Amino acid sequence: MSETKRYIGELISEFFAVAIIILFGDGVAAMYSLYDPSPYKTAYWGVCIVWGLGVTIAIYATGAISGTHANPAVTLALAMFRGFSWKKVLPYMGAQVLGGLAGAALVYSLYVPVIDHYNAIHGLSRAIDGGSSGVFFTHPGDFVTVSHAFWDELVLTAVLVFGIFAITCQYNTQAPQANSSALIIGLLVAAIGASCGYLDAWAINPARDFGPRVFCFLAGWGQAAIPAPSGYWWVPIVAPLIGGPIGAAVYHYGLRPFMPNVAPQQIAPMTDGINLAEPVLVVSNPDTSTITHHAS
Repeated sequence: MSETKRYIGELISEFFAVAIIILFGDGVAAMYSLYDPSPYKTAYWGVCIVWGLGVTIAIYATGAISGTHANPAVTLALAMFRGFSWKKVLPYMGAQVLGGLAGAALVYSLYVPVIDHYNAIHGLSRAIDGGSSGVFFTHPGDFVTVSHAFWDELVLTAVLVFGIFAITCQYNTQAPQANSSALIIGLLVAAIGASCGYLDAWAINPARDFGPRVFCFLAGWGQAAIPAPSGYWWVPIVAPLIGGPIGAAVYHYGLRPFMPNVAPQQIAPMTDGINLAEPVLVVSNPDTSTITHHAS
C-alpha cells in the first residue's frame, strides 16, 4: 500500500471512529432527553454505558487503520509523549471534527420529528431557547459556571488520557492484553460519565462537542450553538486540549518509569509520516533497541 493511500485511510478511519461514537452517544442522549417517561432518567448508568460502548465499537472498527485516536486531545498527547507524527496532528483533528459533524447529522436525520415535537409541546425554539440542543452538544450543569466547567473538562480529560496511557502501556503488566483494552477504554469513558457527567455532560473530546455544535449551528440552532450562552462554545475545545497532555504527562513521568522492564529510550516521530497501524488502544511491544514510532 502506498504512503498516500495509507494516510488517506487513516483520516477516513478517524472520521468514521468519531461518527460511530456520536451516532451511539447522541442517540442515547436523544432517548434520555426527548422522551417522557425517559427509559434512562432513572437509569443514567445506561447512558454512560452506551457512550462507552460507542467508543469500544469505534476502536474495533477502525483501530487497525489509524489507531483510533478519535479525540484531538488524545492525538495531541500522543504527539507530545509517544512519537506520533506532528505533521499528522491537524489533519487527524480535522477528520475527527468532520466525523462528529457527520455523526450528529445522522442522529438528526433519525430524530428530527421527535426533536420538533419535543420543542413544540414545550414551547421551545432552536435558535432562541436552544430547544433539544442537549442531544448534540454540552452545556454547564446546574450550579456550574463557565469557569468551573473549564476546570471540570480539564480534569476529566486528564483522567481519560491518563487512563488510556496506563491501559495501553506496553510495560504495564497489569493492563488488559491484546484487543481487550478497547472494552476497558469504553468502561473508562462510562465511569467518567457516571461519576461526573452531570457537571457539564462530560465532553472530554473537542471533536465530540465541536463537530455536532457546528452541525447544529447550520441546522437552525444558530447562536444557541455558537457562541452558546455565556460564550461557552470554546470550553469543551480548549480545556480538553490542555487536560489531555497533562494526564499523559502525569502517567509518562509519574508511573511509567517505575513499570517492570521499562528501558530508557528516545521515542521520536517518524519523518516519513507513516503510521505503522499500531492502534492507540491496543498494546504493542516495539523493539526497545531502536527509535520507534508507536501510537499505543
